[in-house]
Amino acid sequence: MTSRSTRWAQAERWGLYALGAFTAVSIFGFGYYALHPENLPPSGFALRIYAISFNAFAQLHILVAFGALATFLVARTGARWIPALVGVYVLSFLSEHIGTGYGIPFGGYEYTGLLGARIGPRVPALIPLSWFLMALPSWVMARAVFRDRIPASIAVGALGLVLWDLALDPAMSFLTAYWRWEDAGPYYGMPWLNLVGWYVTGLVLMAVLAARHHAARFDELPVGWLLVYYGLMLLLPLGMLAVAGAWLGVFATLGAIGLTAAAVSGWSRAAAPEMAGEPAPEAVGAS
Repeated sequence: MTSRSTRWAQAERWGLYALGAFTAVSIFGFGYYALHPENLPPSGFALRIYAISFNAFAQLHILVAFGALATFLVARTGARWIPALVGVYVLSFLSEHIGTGYGIPFGGYEYTGLLGARIGPRVPALIPLSWFLMALPSWVMARAVFRDRIPASIAVGALGLVLWDLALDPAMSFLTAYWRWEDAGPYYGMPWLNLVGWYVTGLVLMAVLAARHHAARFDELPVGWLLVYYGLMLLLPLGMLAVAGAWLGVFATLGAIGLTAAAVSGWSRAAAPEMAGEPAPEAVGAS
């Protein structure tokens, strides 16, 4: 391994370390201070620092995560991934812009001021970026399982986003107030329509990544790194739910991941003979 490639490999690892450390500190701060304000030091300075930290931690988490992923992608593909980023950013922004204005496809909701500057009147600029942060690993992991079965990869990749939202929405709209629902739904205030909207939006974003797959050299990305990255991104909302005792959200997310993994494993095994150009077991038995 050359000196240059060694430095990039170290940068990739340190990106994950930084994301993991930031996530751990954020979960601790939420559990120890946000849920128990009596633990805050009584000084005005400490209270101001806490207020700044609470207002900024979600924004910083997105930026730290983007820094880690961007470093990884630059090391592996140069600038070839940027058109995919632009495509996902624009389409997810349009989905959010329509959603916050007309209640389609997620249901009626609005963002509070905790996520920073906005594009237009309704959508924080960091929100479309966060879609890319989880869309890409979801796509690459699905594509690694199904290889050239593009419809299956798109369908399962979109599920990766829905699974994330099972933890994200309770953490960010129920435990905290990063967005508010117009009509409270049955799952920590979230309407079921939101999951449908996430899946439909996910299908569109996966189609964008599928179209850019070879040009961006996504097939050369190591799946292991992206699996760890996806897990660290999921850990923040899961950790927040756990320290708050919102176990329904924890178990629903982990259970859905387990069921999805089992279903995808069975699906991929059943499809393996066809993908290899062999007759499926049913076809053999029928001959």
